[in-house]
Amino acid sequence: KRNAAFCAGVSCEGLGEAIAAQYPQLLQAISPIFSVDPAQGDATAAALDNAAAAVSRMIMASPGNVPMAQVLPALLKALPLKNDMTENETVYKCLLGLLQMNQPDAIANKAELRRIFTEATSEGSKVEEEVQNKLKLALPALS
Repeated sequence: KRNAAFCAGVSCEGLGEAIAAQYPQLLQAISPIFSVDPAQGDATAAALDNAAAAVSRMIMASPGNVPMAQVLPALLKALPLKNDMTENETVYKCLLGLLQMNQPDAIANKAELRRIFTEATSEGSKVEEEVQNKLKLALPALS
């Protein structure tokens, strides 16, 4: 599951609009991962993290082909990442991009974004300092 989600995301990132027509099938294939409990173990948590990163890559590659109203709440619920910290940059780049675009569903989820960014920038967070600094700059706009 973990590798399949990763592969789907990287494929979307690399192929851009060429694969956008396949987004509904890809999202349907990835969606069951969002209902797993990350407390079940590292493999489950890593699969969820990779699914979150895959969706983030899909959004960045072709935002108009992602049904944000359905996808964004599931993505936000999976954050912050629990296991695969290498995906933090991808996920937060996506979220910051949505905010910069004033994407309506991102704006509608400001409270959830504030929760995620606050956790990601708290003491003991495993998010890289450079990413944390970007999130801290965005936090005031989420108030």
